[in-house]
Amino acid sequence: MGDSFDAERLQSAYLKARAQLFEERIPSGWWEGELSTSALSTATAIVALELMQRPDANKPHQSLITKGLRWLAEHQNEDGGWGDTIKSLSNISTTMLARAAFEATGTVEEYQTVANHADRYIDQVGGVEAVIRRYGKDKTFSVPILTQCAIAGQVDWRQIPALPFELARLPHRFYTTIQLPVVSYALPALITIGQVRHHFAKPRNPITRFIRDISRESTLKKLLAKQPESGGFLEATPLTSFVTMSLAAMGLHEHPVAQNGIQFIIDSVREDGSWPIDTNLATWVTTLSVNALEGEVPEESREAILEFLLNQQYRTVHPYTNAEPGGWAWTNLSGGVPDADDTPGTILSLLYLMTQQPGYREIEIREAVDLGVNWLLDLQNRDGGWPTFCRGWGALQFDRSSPDLTAHTIRALDRYQQEYVDRWREVADVKRLAKVKKAIESGFDFLRRVQRQEGSWVPLWFGNQFADDEENPLYGTARVLAAWFDLNRGDTPEAGRALNWTLNSQNESGGWSGQPGLPESVEETALAVETLLTGGKNDPQLHRGLDWLCTAVETDRFTDPSPIGFYFAKLWYFERLYPLIFTVSALHRACRRFEISTSNQ
Repeated sequence: MGDSFDAERLQSAYLKARAQLFEERIPSGWWEGELSTSALSTATAIVALELMQRPDANKPHQSLITKGLRWLAEHQNEDGGWGDTIKSLSNISTTMLARAAFEATGTVEEYQTVANHADRYIDQVGGVEAVIRRYGKDKTFSVPILTQCAIAGQVDWRQIPALPFELARLPHRFYTTIQLPVVSYALPALITIGQVRHHFAKPRNPITRFIRDISRESTLKKLLAKQPESGGFLEATPLTSFVTMSLAAMGLHEHPVAQNGIQFIIDSVREDGSWPIDTNLATWVTTLSVNALEGEVPEESREAILEFLLNQQYRTVHPYTNAEPGGWAWTNLSGGVPDADDTPGTILSLLYLMTQQPGYREIEIREAVDLGVNWLLDLQNRDGGWPTFCRGWGALQFDRSSPDLTAHTIRALDRYQQEYVDRWREVADVKRLAKVKKAIESGFDFLRRVQRQEGSWVPLWFGNQFADDEENPLYGTARVLAAWFDLNRGDTPEAGRALNWTLNSQNESGGWSGQPGLPESVEETALAVETLLTGGKNDPQLHRGLDWLCTAVETDRFTDPSPIGFYFAKLWYFERLYPLIFTVSALHRACRRFEISTSNQ
């Protein structure tokens, strides 16, 4: 096949994909994307609307409820269950939530066939016990799911584990010590779902009952203080719906949190009657796009993108997680929370944009990335890795170190370090740079320890629904190898094993999936191709992957998204821009590698 790929074909595919990506910019100049509609979100929104309208004889939310139920009925899978997206396999959690929506709204008779089909699926899969098994010790999702079912009368309240909502009274600094049974971002669920379970099934222990009784008012005040301006906790319909329905079930329909929450739900509905899993990933998809292009964005949008990203940095202590200033969230909306994926992604984007126009707003950019790097350094766990939101909770997945987040952070820290060597030497903070160097080495130590024997790494935020364990080592390995190669460590044994694993994971078609032999996707194939290019490969396997990717562009398959798992692959979504962005990133890298012009001329 030769030493290079068909230059004309590669150039044509790249220019087509890049043009499509540019067309996806919103009028403001950056990218907003579009998250998949969700049966899980729709089911929870319906129940929240139903509970909130019960005291009102006018039934103000009935039209939304009716449309949402119709959407659920029309999108039931053949096996009787529902998946989180219209492309997802059925799962017990979303199916029980959807079934509860018909029960809570009193429409089972109207949708009898749908309900019967769902009941058979739930019985076959295992019902309540299956939900509890799915999430293990983490009660962040299992308890809210069962709570909605209890509100609908399908589960006994005493089947639901009690959440110690009284612990939310304690100062944030004590959360590490008390080991809450929910992840760091889920305090609103802990408070409201803990309270509604207490309301309907008080503990038999009189001391526990008394403590929880006197903790209700103070924890509700804390809840109100944490609610964002939009009313949506994390900009997420499910979490906001669980909070709202719990308050309404206790008769607190007029509570400000419930009123703000229901308005967020009303504002978030889609035209077809469904709800997305989250409002948008505007900051995330914008940084992904900028980084895919290595900062080569259209000149007319460069200033708008730069201004947008600078404005999204948190400059005060975050009211929700108590995170220190300096981080970035996935969205530009008030419900976002700074995290260790969007923060390094934004740092990389700002530095890429700066190199396109040297000297322009350089001091602003330097100050922003200084603050962002400090935030990341403070977030690093003792094991050397980086968690998602909060350092040190450690008991549950989002608070544990993750390979994909750690690698992303290492890349940002290294690029930051390079800028101080090449550009900002005169104003360098020697102590901070020493901390950065130490943090990078600790991060690599963590990555070495968690690499699997065959060479792969498993990410936290992305999964593959076809895998038995729903993991996606292809995504994790690609993201970790990017750090190894960016820091010129590609000749290490760890990188060698990981690169061989990636090569051996290619399907006969030339594409890749999360694991060998599964149906390939545009996203995963693009990631694998980019990894091989970055790793210096130029062999038949790379060429087969490029052929697969170019064919996907030529046939317009490159805009077809696949469900992606987050919450350690127990919740699913897809983002319309992911396959497009990942394709552009891989083809951009290929054009650079084979010295192919990326000009339209």
